[in-house]
This record gives sequence, structure tokens and C-alpha cells, in this order.
Amino acid sequence: MIDVPMPQLGESVAEGTVTKWVVREGDLVEREQVLLEVATDKADTEVRAPVRGRVTKLIATEGQIVAKGGLLCQIDETAAGASAPVAASQPVAVAAPAAAPSSAPLASPSTRRIAQEHGVSLAGVQGTGEHGRVTHTDVLRAAQGGTPPAAPAIGTPSAPAVLETAARAVAQAAASAPAELSALLASAGGFVPPVPGVGFGSYKVPAYSPKPGDEVVPFNRRRRITADHMVYSKQVSPHVVTVAEVDLAATSKLRDQHKDRFKKEGVPLTFLAFICTATVRALSEHPDVNARVLEGSYVRLRDVNLGVAVDTPGGLVVPSIKRADTLTLRGMASSIDELAQRAKAGKVTADDLSGTSFSVSNPGLKGNMFGAAIISQPNVGILRMGEIKKRPVVVTHGDEDSIAIHPVMYMALSYDHRIIDGVLANSFLWRVADILSRGDFEVR
Repeated sequence: MIDVPMPQLGESVAEGTVTKWVVREGDLVEREQVLLEVATDKADTEVRAPVRGRVTKLIATEGQIVAKGGLLCQIDETAAGASAPVAASQPVAVAAPAAAPSSAPLASPSTRRIAQEHGVSLAGVQGTGEHGRVTHTDVLRAAQGGTPPAAPAIGTPSAPAVLETAARAVAQAAASAPAELSALLASAGGFVPPVPGVGFGSYKVPAYSPKPGDEVVPFNRRRRITADHMVYSKQVSPHVVTVAEVDLAATSKLRDQHKDRFKKEGVPLTFLAFICTATVRALSEHPDVNARVLEGSYVRLRDVNLGVAVDTPGGLVVPSIKRADTLTLRGMASSIDELAQRAKAGKVTADDLSGTSFSVSNPGLKGNMFGAAIISQPNVGILRMGEIKKRPVVVTHGDEDSIAIHPVMYMALSYDHRIIDGVLANSFLWRVADILSRGDFEVR
């Protein structure tokens, strides 16, 4: 009998939540066939069969949090039968048994940390999240002696009823949010920041009134994580933005000279590869930009792990290119393509999404001059590209100036003013632009 444990899902990930089983007990599976899907705070991961055999027992249930190394299921590699393996795309619902009194409550590591800080026992907290998961709000409510909102009645309500229920939930959450935030931030002097959907000071956000045709769209898991991250980043980091105009004529000429050869070798030579290469060189020369803030100090990170934003069917993800400072232009182009393909196929791992020290955001080709991105914590900077567009520029040859049409891009650097001053930020961004404007790359 082969035990299938929860794998190591990332260097900083100690547990995962079983989100979906794709096999049943008794199914015959092939080696490397997907058994189940697991979610962490960083990524969704597929767990595959280590051997061919028959699934004899599903140990973990959907919605259950399992620590690294915890048992998920068992496979009898000596069994054989006529049952065909279940297709990986066919979801299978597995009913969760009633939880034993001593069973561990569902909660993320960050929720457990908040509970510990507030002296709240999770065993006594009723979770309102998916599959009964205890959320940050549940812990804070318990710390204040409150009770969770009532569960909605089972049934198939009409659209107006759904909207009315959603409005009531928003109002209820809004009523409790200031008190919870006050308790959470009491140690910081009692300051309560603006509360989404509630307001700030004397200004209050009007309550939502459902109207025919309105559609309430619940946040999916990735959107909730992104929203929490972005709000946290804006609260903790004083964002400042600086913008540079970059003449890409020399880089464009260099790309045109080599892109066909790279393409034949299976490596797409994109502008993004040049921009990322220039960024990594500038980070190596400006180590305070490749850093993270600690309590009362900051650390210059040795490795340059470059995050590159990728738009996927499930939302935006930012996998990182590890040790990007050791890569050639070809290596950078290949790594960007490989990560993007895996991200779009849903194959990125928790390790792919962790350890980033600086990020580059490429919002695409559809008409933007420039924009200011929110810093991805715990980084202290992020570089956002604008669209590349042909514009008239002044070209100087000796003492002569002339007007030419060149490809031009605006780049915006968002930086954390706690440790990065304007001089450093402008020096870093100038260096990125300088490398690109001169086409200062070694292409092999």
C-alpha cells in the first residue's frame, strides 16, 4: 500500500487546503495522473499519483487543511481491474464527514497568527468562509465577543432576494468593521483607516440598494487574496511614483536583427526580455532597490528574483525568475516564455510565486501611456511598462538636432519611500532607460 502525502508546496508553505478530488475510491489510476487539487495562500497545485494502482482510500476531505507530509490517500499498487482511470478534467464531489470535536478548524496560517496575537482559540470560533474556514473577520469578531452572521437559508432564491441578501451582508459587515479595525490597530495609536464600503470620519458610504439588472459577483479565491494584498500594500508602504520616457530605437533595431534566429531556436525575443534584462542590471547596481523592510531596519537581498506579471484565465499571477541576475538575454527570454506558458496552463507552483525581490508589470498592448502599479509586498519597488508607440523625438548628432520617428515607451517606477528616496529612485529608473535607449545588450 502506498501512502500519498501532502507534498512540499513551497519553501514557505507548511500546509494546503484540499479543494477538489478528481478520483474516487476504487478508481484505477496511472502514474502521474492528477488525484486532487490543493490550494495555498500562494498558488493552486495538482497532486499526482506516484504509482499506478487502485485508490483504496481517500483520507483527506474537500475543504480540509492538511499539513506538509499529512496523509491524503492510499493507493494499492498491486491491484488491477477493468475500471478506467478517471479523466483529470472530471470533478468528483467528496462529502466531508462530520468533524470530530478534537478536529483542527480550517484556517490559513495568517488567520492562525492573528488568533494567537488576540488570544483567541480557533476551536471556539465559528467559521463563515468556504467549507467553514475561519477568516480574519471571524477571529476579530470573536476577540470582541461577537457572533458570526447567520447562515443563509437553503434554497433557490430569486435574483432580487439574492441582491437583498447581499446588501444585508454588506451592511452587517460594515457595521462591525470599524470596531474590529479599532481593536486591531489599537496598538498603533487607535488610528482607524478608511473602511471599504463604510467610509471615514463624518463621511459615510451610501448603502447599496439592489436594483433589477444588477449582478452581484462574489470574489473568487485569487481575487480575495489579491484584494487583501493590494490594500495591505497601500496601507503599509508610502507609495511614490516616478516616470521616464524611453527611446527604444536602438533596442528595437537589435531585436529585429536577432528575433528570427531566436524564434527558430524556440525562444521568443520580446521587448519584455530586454526590459527585464535592463532592470536586473540596474538592480545589481542599486542594491537598495532590491530589498525588503524589516522592523526598524531593512535588508539588501543578495539574489535578484524578478517577478513578471502574467495575465491568466484565472486572474493575474506574478511568478518570479530566480537568480535573474545570472541570466543572459537569451536565458531571460527563455525563462519569461517558460513561466508564462506554465502560468497560463495553471502549472505554476508555490515556489514559482514566492521569493520575488522586485517585479515588472506589463499590462499589454491595448492603449495605455503609463500607469502606477501597487508594490508587491514585501518588495520596495515595482516597474510598470506603458505601451510602445511611435512618436516624434529629437535626435542629436554632434551639434545637429533633427526630428525622427522612433518607438517610445513610458515606464513608471512605484517605490517605497520608507527606504527609497527620490534621488535613488530616479537614478535606478534612469539607468534602466539608459541601457534600453543605447541598446546596450550582449546578444548571443
